Amino acid sequence: MASSSRTRRTAVAGAVVLTALLGVYVWLVAARSVALIQTGKVVGILLGVAFLILPLVVIWLVVREWMLAIDVQRMADELAAGDELPVDDLPRSPGGRIDRSVARERFDAARDVAEDAPEDWRSWYHLAFAYDAAGDRKRARESLRTARRLYRA
Repeated sequence: MASSSRTRRTAVAGAVVLTALLGVYVWLVAARSVALIQTGKVVGILLGVAFLILPLVVIWLVVREWMLAIDVQRMADELAAGDELPVDDLPRSPGGRIDRSVARERFDAARDVAEDAPEDWRSWYHLAFAYDAAGDRKRARESLRTARRLYRA
């Protein structure tokens, strides 16, 4: 358990550091944008406004991802308390790659459960990890967002 706690702290610390670095970058872009606007030239103003929108979008995306991460952790904690967390016991190659054929088989089972219980956030959470193991990160994220929406409801 101590190893799991240490791993979690390391992951959170890494995410915080990366977010802080992104914050510095966003601040620098915003400062340059304001400087462009202050030139008083049409091109500078247009570029400054355009580049000022970028930090706002980045801030929105970062906040959105942090909120998702917090909710996913809450869901994981609840699943762990009930001993329902997805188990990563898929066979792997010597290089660590998941055997996709086995992952697809397990994916089909997870998809069937989610289809049978579309209002159960747990089934969507499990489906997200099945998508991830099958190599479909985009749908995995969509499934986590669906699980989050149902969890919050």
